[in-house]
Amino acid sequence: MKKRQSGSEEGSGGEVPSRLIDARIEELGDWRGEMLARVRTLVKQVDPEVVEEWKWRGVPVWSHAGMICTGETYKNAVKITFAKGASLDDASGLFNSSLEGNTRRAIDFHEGDEIDEKALKALLRAAVDLNASSAG
Repeated sequence: MKKRQSGSEEGSGGEVPSRLIDARIEELGDWRGEMLARVRTLVKQVDPEVVEEWKWRGVPVWSHAGMICTGETYKNAVKITFAKGASLDDASGLFNSSLEGNTRRAIDFHEGDEIDEKALKALLRAAVDLNASSAG
């Protein structure tokens, strides 16, 4: 396993966190890396100005005027947690985790799961818009 950088890079935006996310995807080397990479691509498609961060000793975070979502990887799941998910309209019913809280909502992807890209992009767009409206 590759050693990940930490310290001053942790939590910062810019090139170093992007490289750390690249390294995480490569280090996983399985369906979880592919899933994380696909979600990352969708986030960047929805918001080309998104800031990639590396927080909490190894969690990819995507932000724009506040946190949009995180991309945590576990043995059997890739968890995409929306910081303000409880405030988003999840018309397609993607949220399947962290449903009891008043703030966050998450989507757990498991091996073999397909991403409903249209629905996920709509949630991502809503999260970006919510952050922009809150920042103003």
